[in-house]
Amino acid sequence: MTGPDLHAANGRLQELGLPIVVRLRHVYSSGDVTLLIAEWVIDGTGPEGQAVHVEGTATDIARRGPDGRWRYVVDNPFGTRVRQLPTQGTRKSAL
Repeated sequence: MTGPDLHAANGRLQELGLPIVVRLRHVYSSGDVTLLIAEWVIDGTGPEGQAVHVEGTATDIARRGPDGRWRYVVDNPFGTRVRQLPTQGTRKSAL
C-alpha cells in the first residue's frame, strides 16, 4: 500500500481517536538508512462505543535527510501478515 491508499488507511486508524502503544524491537542502521521493527497495538473503545483492537509488527524503513531528520521511506504496519484495515465509514477491528 502506497501513496493515497496508505494515507487513507492511516487516516481511518487515526479517526478511531485511540492511543497507539509502540514497542521498538529492533533497529538496523547503515549510514542514513534504518530498518525499524516495532510491535504496535491500538486497543480501546471507539467513538461509537465499539470495542477496537488492532495490532501488528511493523517493518519500516527510514532515511535521514540533509536536515538530519528521519523520514519514513517504507511504512509496512503489518509486516508479513496481510490484514485488512477498517474501511471508510466502518470502525471495526482490523483483526
